[in-house]
Amino acid sequence: MRFPIYRPRRLRQNAKLRALVRETELSVTDLVMPLFVRNGTRLRKPINSMPGQFQLSVDELVKEAERTAKLGVPAIILFGIPDRKDEKAGGAYAPNGVVPKAVRALKKELPELVVICDVCLCEYMSHGHCGVVRTEPSPVGGRGRPPGTPKTYVVDNDATLRLLAKSAQAYAEAGADIVAPSDMMDGRVAAIRASLDETGFSNTPIMSYAAKFASSYYGPFREAAESLPQFGDRRTYQMDCANADEALREVALDIEEGADIVMVKPALGYQDLIWRVKEKFRYPVACYNVSGEYAMVKAAAQNGWLDEKQVVLEMLTGFRRSGADIILTYWAQQAAQWLNG
Repeated sequence: MRFPIYRPRRLRQNAKLRALVRETELSVTDLVMPLFVRNGTRLRKPINSMPGQFQLSVDELVKEAERTAKLGVPAIILFGIPDRKDEKAGGAYAPNGVVPKAVRALKKELPELVVICDVCLCEYMSHGHCGVVRTEPSPVGGRGRPPGTPKTYVVDNDATLRLLAKSAQAYAEAGADIVAPSDMMDGRVAAIRASLDETGFSNTPIMSYAAKFASSYYGPFREAAESLPQFGDRRTYQMDCANADEALREVALDIEEGADIVMVKPALGYQDLIWRVKEKFRYPVACYNVSGEYAMVKAAAQNGWLDEKQVVLEMLTGFRRSGADIILTYWAQQAAQWLNG
């Protein structure tokens, strides 16, 4: 029997050979750790649907960020949970809001750590949507609604832009290294870029959630951030999971408006888009390994159905192989420990 000259198995015979020809390397410096912060002291409130994750007071957040940095993870991203919510998301842009307080504390204690601030309003709105909500005009012209007609609500895109820009401004003033709008309003990157440029923060980068899908994988996050919509859903502003070409158009718009890094979210079911975005635009590409992806693997590992370490490292390597330069993941600390040996 004749064998082909090239026999791939020759290069798989031991770990050193496999490492020598490995095409994709996963590094600790590719990772970003998401953290949830709220007011209080000495607070570490477990998130039931995300084992190992917590809502943290600022003092505990600083400790967690220090542990993250010591493992070599270069960045964290912050999500704030305010004491009170309203219909104008006042806590999102208050100078003494929980996120600006956290940023100032982090930059004081850990000046080299890259602090990213998620820019969205859902955690701060009484209704849980990502923007200003108004009642839709009656479908029967100027005659008003017929008795008993249910109210229809819409998110007001342009009114929301002003609040997003104010939020990003507050985070930049507190010392954030990067602002990351995740709301999916049209024109939000341009609004934030203009606001930052006009106020002396032209060097503050924007990492846009450029292709963010209306995904069922976000369930545990809504518990973590206390941001479940009180009515309706987010499908009128987040993307349909079936649309790939539309995702490329969204990315193109955000780049044109001034985004410095573009993100695909979620990651696991959208690796084709990570690849397409990287190949088409050659921009720094982030992906978000979201809460539902985390919870699924955690649950399977706790039941002994999967080897958590092996599955997580394979998953994260897959994101890198797909073209992601930056991976936001709740496993950042654990993955760093595994990668550091």
